[in-house]
Amino acid sequence: MKFAILATGTRGDIQPFVALAQGFSAAGHEAVLAAPRAFESFVRSYGVDFFPMGSDFTALLESPEGKAALRENPIKTMQAVRQTVIPMMRRMLDDAWAAVQGADAIIYHPKALAGVHLAERLRVPCFIGAPVPVVVPTATFPAPAFVSRDLGGFLNRLTYAAVRSGTRPFRKMIDAWRREVLGLGPRREDEFTQGGQPVPVLHAFSRHVVPPPADWPPEAVVTGYWFARRVQVWHPPEALSAFLEAGPPPVYVGFGSVAGLDRDEGTRMALEALSQAGVRGILATGSGDGPRLLSPDVLAIPEAPHDWLFPRVAAVVHHGGAGTVAPGLAAGKPTLVCPATTDQPFWGRVVHQLGVGPAPIPRRQLTAERLAEAVRAATGDPEMQRRAAALGEAIRAEDGVAQAVAEILRRVGALAG
Repeated sequence: MKFAILATGTRGDIQPFVALAQGFSAAGHEAVLAAPRAFESFVRSYGVDFFPMGSDFTALLESPEGKAALRENPIKTMQAVRQTVIPMMRRMLDDAWAAVQGADAIIYHPKALAGVHLAERLRVPCFIGAPVPVVVPTATFPAPAFVSRDLGGFLNRLTYAAVRSGTRPFRKMIDAWRREVLGLGPRREDEFTQGGQPVPVLHAFSRHVVPPPADWPPEAVVTGYWFARRVQVWHPPEALSAFLEAGPPPVYVGFGSVAGLDRDEGTRMALEALSQAGVRGILATGSGDGPRLLSPDVLAIPEAPHDWLFPRVAAVVHHGGAGTVAPGLAAGKPTLVCPATTDQPFWGRVVHQLGVGPAPIPRRQLTAERLAEAVRAATGDPEMQRRAAALGEAIRAEDGVAQAVAEILRRVGALAG
């Protein structure tokens, strides 16, 4: 069978679907991953077939319109939607239609709006792959990215209605695309049902991290994390290997695209905090030609594969995106989340509630002093370290990709039968 996978967003959004494509191939099926063109070399480096799909959210976030939207300026946000986002979405829909030709089933990230419409046109089953539990309503916790605190059962469930209506600004464009490209009329169902039945949602995280809520329906499945397998062995730069061997395990600090924190500000804050905490550090800058010492005890690196680096550090400090939380927890390391937006506060709360990391420090409250205090807690609390190691062992014992592939094949087979 052929499986078409649609994913868009940042690298953290794309990488789990690379793993899923690998899983289909390992099971003897054909899989193609459609994603923004900027990720082509990344996807192909894992031995996965790639199809370019127009919407490059990373470029959008770096654009003047995207930065204005992150500053929550309503006027700039609306301008970005009209002038930039909607045309990008239309290109994504057109490319997605080309990508799914001949597919027997479609699996898509919630941000890839085309999935359920294409399944309707091709009359094939579809599945949502969700690295974040933002699609299926529950009373247990509010929708991540909607609110940063528990509102109680009824209000928690209500927040999902707002999230699930997120395609409303694009409805006119989607209806035009359905008519012009798919030959379909306006959709009578919402984006989360197919043929009157809920679209199955496969959650790409561990039940040891987010246990399935009791009020989730059978269509909501927690599979375990989807970790991609590197095809080629990664060899670290000599400077990185030498730094790791020269002293005790350092603390990893990587703030990613934390809103409102520029690279220089983040570097200064990290250096001061690591010095106050009395620990060595590796600072991921996201740029530069190679590793360089910022001080005798801090090494700056452009990047390194998390699955290689995190087992070699004492603790991880980052913005809390799902794609970075996963390998940190799987490595069994205490994790400090410094969230700013979207799902990051959710993962910060989860990590702290599990007892595998200090309380999260929101970006607006982040100082060198607070960061140093949290780093000391992460590196000096034996019980936290024990819990983190035990959680990592439990996560590594799961095979989320195999579970997801088996679930999809089971449901596709049941429909075919």
